Amino acid sequence: MTETSQYPPPPDSRTSPAHRRRVVLATIVGTAIEWYDFFLYAAAAGIVFAELFFAPAGRGFGTILAFLTVGLSFLFRPLGAFLAGHLGDRYGRKLVLLVTLVMMGVSTTLIGVLPTHADIGIAAPVLLVVLRVLQGISAGGEWGGAALLAVEHAPPRRRGLFGAFPQVGVPIGLLLSSGVLALMTRIAPGEAFLEWGWRVPFLLSVVLIVAGVYIRRRVEESPVFEALVERKARPHAPIAALFRKHPLLLIVAGFVPVASQAVGYMTTGGYIQRYATDPTGPLRLPTGEVLWAVTGSAVTWLVFTLVGGLLSDRIGRRRTFFLAWGLLFVAVLAMFPLVNTGNVGLLFLGLAFLTVGLGLANGPLAALLAEMFPTSVRLSGASIAYAIGAIAGGAFAPTIATALVQATGTTSSVTIYLIVMVGLSTLAILLLKDRSGIGLGPENEAEQSVSPLRGRARAVRAQTERPSAPSRS
Repeated sequence: MTETSQYPPPPDSRTSPAHRRRVVLATIVGTAIEWYDFFLYAAAAGIVFAELFFAPAGRGFGTILAFLTVGLSFLFRPLGAFLAGHLGDRYGRKLVLLVTLVMMGVSTTLIGVLPTHADIGIAAPVLLVVLRVLQGISAGGEWGGAALLAVEHAPPRRRGLFGAFPQVGVPIGLLLSSGVLALMTRIAPGEAFLEWGWRVPFLLSVVLIVAGVYIRRRVEESPVFEALVERKARPHAPIAALFRKHPLLLIVAGFVPVASQAVGYMTTGGYIQRYATDPTGPLRLPTGEVLWAVTGSAVTWLVFTLVGGLLSDRIGRRRTFFLAWGLLFVAVLAMFPLVNTGNVGLLFLGLAFLTVGLGLANGPLAALLAEMFPTSVRLSGASIAYAIGAIAGGAFAPTIATALVQATGTTSSVTIYLIVMVGLSTLAILLLKDRSGIGLGPENEAEQSVSPLRGRARAVRAQTERPSAPSRS
């Protein structure tokens, strides 16, 4: 009997229930803070920034410009994903989480003290755009690090649930940002909100940064990454390896979140808030009431995100996504008929129904993307795939929706646009295999490197096994 079998190694503290709870807390709190900052800007873009920073462009075009700054940040999310992927696959997931959190918080706080166009002219929107770009870089790096830290700490049969915890940060961020803005419309109503009330939620980010950094510093590195270090298997250029070996997978996986990004950014991007409260629009609902309705829908989004993660552990990732896209299709058809009634209660009902499908789709996303890529390039692959989905789906969804309604005079055009997005995500899931049971450690790198694209692995294997032509000697 070998010495190893007589004396088994001590249990790894990183897989203990107590440490896993710390990981869950760190990923939830950190991503909630990140998305609070990110969504706060989007909501303010629809309600405040068009008037305070883009007023010279006129009300209609000023609104489009404000929403363009929301979308502009998405173009820099791939840069954040590239940087985070390289750092995370070379130096660890934990480093990425700390850097992105601080960058996002500092950018958000500076927006809270930024002078308006009336104070410093054209410099005001320019500085606003620069700070939004920094938010985009941060958001591009945050998601992958948090998702992988959670999934790589999870027991194999609970990856969907653990991956759902950082995803819960999305609705919590929406709940916090909408809730704080709604509260400030009560504390500083009317002109006071435009003068100083909108700034308070941005300044609160300082407190959230301190709490987030403290919690995240107490979490140990991912055991999967530590195993990669011990095997000396870290790639020197993970991004180059990813694009060389998995370019098609990267694109297909990137289209999985397109639907949830496009539909989700109807609220997280500030479009519904602007559409429902626009004083020159058809509804002209009170800003505070609409913000409270959005806040309430964030609660249902949170619940069904956890349900989606749990369900994907029971019935598989693909089946959960098919259920999510089916429900989202119906919800998209129902949303604007409910919103256009001008009744805040029915507006909330439409948004709440929408978040059922959104939650079921967001819950298993972290686990699905983690299982698609090999250990050595996993953070790069998951981060860049998510960034592709964010650009193709969410980046300019509010801008496109605004332009469609202005061009056609009806919200039916927006409904058609969102249905197309749901169709693209459904097609992407059809092209991918379910890899729920695959091992995530570096010892399983060979199995992980087999393409999860349906038909792709068979084609590669057939090409490899094809007998070579006889030599002509």
